[in-house]
Amino acid sequence: MERIGIESAAYPQALKEIPKPPQELWLAGTLPPPANKRLAVVGSRALSSYGKEACESLISGLAGYPVSIVSGLALGADGCAHRAAMRAGLHTLAVPGSGLAYAALYPRAHTALAKQILDAGGGLLSEHEPDHRARAYDFPSRNRIMVGLADAVLMVEAGERSGTLITARLAGEYNRQLLCIPHRMGDLHGYGSHFFLRMGATLASEPAHLLEALGIEPRASVAELDLDALAPSERIVVAVLSEPRTRDGLLRACGLPAHETLAILGALELAGIIKEEFGMWRRA
Repeated sequence: MERIGIESAAYPQALKEIPKPPQELWLAGTLPPPANKRLAVVGSRALSSYGKEACESLISGLAGYPVSIVSGLALGADGCAHRAAMRAGLHTLAVPGSGLAYAALYPRAHTALAKQILDAGGGLLSEHEPDHRARAYDFPSRNRIMVGLADAVLMVEAGERSGTLITARLAGEYNRQLLCIPHRMGDLHGYGSHFFLRMGATLASEPAHLLEALGIEPRASVAELDLDALAPSERIVVAVLSEPRTRDGLLRACGLPAHETLAILGALELAGIIKEEFGMWRRA
């Protein structure tokens, strides 16, 4: 574990720009690579199934791009973001409200997740000494670090009384772009997203919206690709996806053996040609 003072060259420059930056940080693992853009992900601890699917879909669409996912190791949206980042092969940084010693780490239920983050090459960061046990007032303080580190902030969902709303307001105070996932009308989980969208936040319904906010040029679209370079069976799948389809609908429409179609889906997704969003397969 490494202690980083504010005068150290290793101290994140972005944090020096916020009011009352931490005078010292404790780091286990690695900080985001200097070339990476940093996306902070915040949201409810009581994450809905829709919020989970949306979070996973958006982050999976960042695979292969120079992006680090920053979140707070909490239950719900934070844990979902860290896990989605690791599945996508992205660097992820967790900023808990506690110290980093496993005996003090909060929440206890995410001790294994913290170890997985380190094993995957990510990092844990705290302004507290390793044995510090989190108190209620430590979490708003921790949130300012997450937002301060970020180039942009993604709100997954937040109810009317959610502490996530405080974090979203910090994005405006720190001049970080706030993106919000849209929800259905009347969905209590969508209160925070809809409130900030009305106030001028950016809507995020596909990975391209995140890339734009982070200033990253997306890869070539299918229209710009040489489809003749694809295998005949791959061209069938791409042609069928002229409109979004569920996996079962896609399997029926392709007329290929199911195992072959599923293998093609995986290969085309890794190539950035197609993607799955909210249970539907579509061209990227």
